[in-house]
Amino acid sequence: MIGRHAIRNGAVIPSEEATVPVTSRAVQYGFSTYESIRVVNAHPVHLGDHLERLARSCEGIALVHPFTEEQIAGWVADLIACDGIDEATIRIQLYGGEEPLLFILASKILSYPSSYYSDGVGATTYSGERLIPSCKTGNLLLNYMALADANQQGCFEALLVNRHGHILEGTRSNFFAFREGVLHTAPDDEVLLGITREQVIRACGVLGISVAYEAVQVEDLFSGCYDELFISATSMAAMPLKSVDSMSFIGSYERTLAIKALVRSWELV
Repeated sequence: MIGRHAIRNGAVIPSEEATVPVTSRAVQYGFSTYESIRVVNAHPVHLGDHLERLARSCEGIALVHPFTEEQIAGWVADLIACDGIDEATIRIQLYGGEEPLLFILASKILSYPSSYYSDGVGATTYSGERLIPSCKTGNLLLNYMALADANQQGCFEALLVNRHGHILEGTRSNFFAFREGVLHTAPDDEVLLGITREQVIRACGVLGISVAYEAVQVEDLFSGCYDELFISATSMAAMPLKSVDSMSFIGSYERTLAIKALVRSWELV
């Protein structure tokens, strides 16, 4: 049963014991990294890629720990087997410090109504830049505030805009926009290198879509230069955006949905 057990430093424990001490300096400072992984048919999707990124994130913030990628992969398999998991979202959370703590937990798989893909979802813009954007860390205050602001306005996601007026990424997603048939997304060194983002770019290669690694300027977006927008993440694959702030981008989303279909088809490969 999903959520019955968790893993702590390799040991299977009841999920209610998967806690961290509030007196821990690493906890107080958010000195942690994490990954969220889809499990489909008892298979952790792109697990190797997620564990490689976890290692890069740890290295990027100097979080030293004794666990190997092979150990963590084995513990993920242990949790799937222990609770008989078929579909779920697995979260790996790693806290640093003198005594690193690694937790692996499972929850109900995150999914969305089909209308989100047929009709698109709304997004807002929010001024802010993530600290060390290439690393997936526990420093999520900006993400929390931006997403809360978007939700208060009835929108699904918030797009982060840097000091130069560039739209870089969402609070929990990568951002893409079509302009004259070319797909634009921010340069690799300015955003989190999403696992699904890599699959989106791979799908573009299959579909013959050119990709430009150029961040979208907010003023260009609102001047009507772009005709189809979407966001990507582990849980959503490629999800169309129907609006950003007060501007609508309503269309067939044909290219986005073709990309989504390919990304999902590769999940068990």
